[in-house]
Formats: sequence, C-alpha cells, structure tokens
Amino acid sequence: MAYDLIGKRVWVAGHKGMVGSAIVRRLASEACAVLTVDRATLNLTDQRAVHDWMQRERPDAVFLAAARVGGILANTTYPVDFLRDNLLIETAIMAGAQAAGVGKLLFLGSSCIYPKHADQPIREEALLTGLLEPTNQWYAIAKIAGIRLAQAYRQQYGCDFISAMPTNLYGQGDNFDPDGSHVLPALIRKVHEAKASGTPVTLWGTGSPLREFMHVDDCADACVFLMKTYSEPEHVNIGAGSEISIRDLARLVMDVIGYDGEIVTDPSRPDGTPRKLMDNSRLTALGWQPRTDLRSGIAKAYAAFLAGEGRGLQG
Repeated sequence: MAYDLIGKRVWVAGHKGMVGSAIVRRLASEACAVLTVDRATLNLTDQRAVHDWMQRERPDAVFLAAARVGGILANTTYPVDFLRDNLLIETAIMAGAQAAGVGKLLFLGSSCIYPKHADQPIREEALLTGLLEPTNQWYAIAKIAGIRLAQAYRQQYGCDFISAMPTNLYGQGDNFDPDGSHVLPALIRKVHEAKASGTPVTLWGTGSPLREFMHVDDCADACVFLMKTYSEPEHVNIGAGSEISIRDLARLVMDVIGYDGEIVTDPSRPDGTPRKLMDNSRLTALGWQPRTDLRSGIAKAYAAFLAGEGRGLQG
C-alpha cells in the first residue's frame, strides 16, 4: 500500500550524517515536516531519552539513518563501539517508534551484512548463508540485528517497519578522514594531497578487489521511494548495478582531479572482501533506477571536498 508523506511529521535520525543529510535534502520536495535533533540534545543510545523525545514530538514516520560508521581501520580498532553503539541506537529508536505509534519506519543497513564469499551479484536471500568479512563483522552483526529487529516488530506488533541495504555510498557530507573513511572519500583525499606534493598514490592491499559505488543523493531518493511504496518484511538492496576495481577507481579519481601520477600498492594492508556487487533487481522491479554515473558523482564529491562539505577535513 502507498504511504503518503504529504503533511506527515518525518524524523530523520542521523540527519547530520552523509545519508541522513541527503534524505533531509530529498524530503524538501515532499511537503512534509522534517524533524531533526542533534546529539547534544538527544543521546540516541539512551532508550529512555529516545522514548521520551518521541512521545513529545510524535513523528509519523522515521528514517533510521543514525549509526556509528567507519572504514576498515576504524572497525578493527573499535569493535566494541561499533557493535554496542549500533545495537543501542537501533533498539532505542525502534522501541520508541512502536510506543509512539509511528506509522512507518525505514531502517538503513549496509552491504557488509552479507557473507564475505557470497555469490555475485548479492541477492537479499544471501543474508546469513556464510561467514562475514572479519574486518567489519562487528558493524555487520549490529546491522543484521537491526533487520531482524524490524521484522520482529512487524511480526509481534504489526509495525510497518522496513529495511534497506545500501551499497558503498559517497558524496556530499562524506568522511574524508584518512583514519576513518571508506575507500572512495579516502581516495579523493589521497589523490588531492598526492597532486599537491607530486607523490605516488598508495592503495591499501593489492588494488584488485571489486566494489560498487552509489552517490548518496541516489540512495536518499531510493529510501524515500521505498518509504512511499514498499511494505514487506524482507529487506531491499539499494545498488547501482555496476562495479569497478579499486585500482581502476583510483585512476578514475585521478582523472577527475587531474593528476597523472604513479599508483603503488601496499600488500601488507588488508584488501577486505574480494568482490561486492549488490543485486538490485528487487528495487528496480518496483520501478526505481539510479541517476548518477560514477564519473559525475566523483566530480560532485570532489567539489564538496574542496568546499569543506565533509568530515575529517581539518589539518
């Protein structure tokens, strides 16, 4: 059944993050009232505080985009933080939504929920069919729990909670900190700095893993689309449907930035999952398609980097 956002009070939890801020931008055209609250006002890991805030504000719909996120280094350094904080955020917001009578909730997960050696492209049915990638298993386990929790609220209380699993995202508001970022924003910063110094661009691992990338504004559009049109217990992949090797990605970033330097690899660093391409056929069958090609998306992301529209840009 269609869910109309017009006139609704819509809470975007995690509105200052890359995905949350993109959803806020996308909702500007939906004639709804967007609710946001910063972490200084509301600790999303505090179930009582979240419950009380939702009782006061009474959102009709919730985009649960809040999460502790980071790349391989951050995940392996802070496993407790990634598992604990994400579990607490998910349970607090879903419990608060059920208690406040929220009409619709969309939980945002991550493609890392799938087994390291899942068949490609990865279908939604691959969940829990194999071992996870060890470098981000703590975050993945928390996100898998979020999917199951949304399904449990639907089964036990009849809540219209749905889940969406985006592929690797990038764009405005990304984290460009070299110690905590994902591969594409890290590459943008590396190439920018290598161009300034005339030094080689160093890639973690071999440069051979294949990855899929989607601009965050496309992801936000898909999330709003699902909120309005989808109501089933099964989660839905949000993917672009194409992939590229890390080495070729580095060359594309260098081409966009205008740097014809050397690429070197560091095999002492982990590659992570060898290949990760999402099967987005469930989403496209519903009538949605991505709009932003990778080259133009990288150009937009680099412009945002130059404008200081991201995290980890100090120093």
